Amino acid sequence: MTGSKAKKIFAAAVLGAFAISIPMTADARIHDPKVETKTVERKLPTLRERVAETMSMYRLPEGVELFDAEPQNFFVPQTVSTADTSIIGTPIATQAQCVRYLLRNNPNPNLNVSAEEIVAYYYEEGAREGIRPDVAFCQALKETGFFRYGGDVIPEQNNYCGLGTTGGGVKGEFFATPQLGVRAHIQHLLAYSSTRRPSMPVVDPRYGLVRQTYGSRTLGTWQDLNGRWAVPGRYYGQEILSMFRDVLIQ
Repeated sequence: MTGSKAKKIFAAAVLGAFAISIPMTADARIHDPKVETKTVERKLPTLRERVAETMSMYRLPEGVELFDAEPQNFFVPQTVSTADTSIIGTPIATQAQCVRYLLRNNPNPNLNVSAEEIVAYYYEEGAREGIRPDVAFCQALKETGFFRYGGDVIPEQNNYCGLGTTGGGVKGEFFATPQLGVRAHIQHLLAYSSTRRPSMPVVDPRYGLVRQTYGSRTLGTWQDLNGRWAVPGRYYGQEILSMFRDVLIQ
């Protein structure tokens, strides 16, 4: 047998073995040219449907509590230094400084209330839950581009922290009023930073998801939000704190 003929026989054997090894399924049929071929289109799930499916995996089992304490009489440490990067604490910046910082960067914020009102809501809701309102407000400025928006979220949503947004046109959560939008933002920060029950009824749709995922674990600093609140968000917390320090010089 010549070398050329041997190579041909070997190649045929390999191809035959490969063909035999392919599993035959119900869809693997030999096409009959006399029969019209029909194309079946499969509808792929949308991004919103995929997110909903993922969220459904985190439903809380019966009898499992999300909280380990009642909200009354909780202790909030006083924040006294800009070096303190804790999420929980008290404000250092004044409401007036926050308003000036916003209007200096955007004289016409796209809000459903005045600049003074939105800042007041952050201080009211932040104080209620022990979340630093001045830094939380800076997070809202970062998330909305100083309330210019321009991404998937629109001003009518009263969604100041990107709750429920996943990109690709998914707008995320809608809140009936600006104060409820601020409350949801503060509650979401509380979900990450404490196992304590919120003082007000939960309006953050993602609160339960965070608490179930983290269990007894919590995040302590704004830098801990890197890669969690924002992805990849490598310097997410640092950028928020940098904005906060800028507020103090207004």
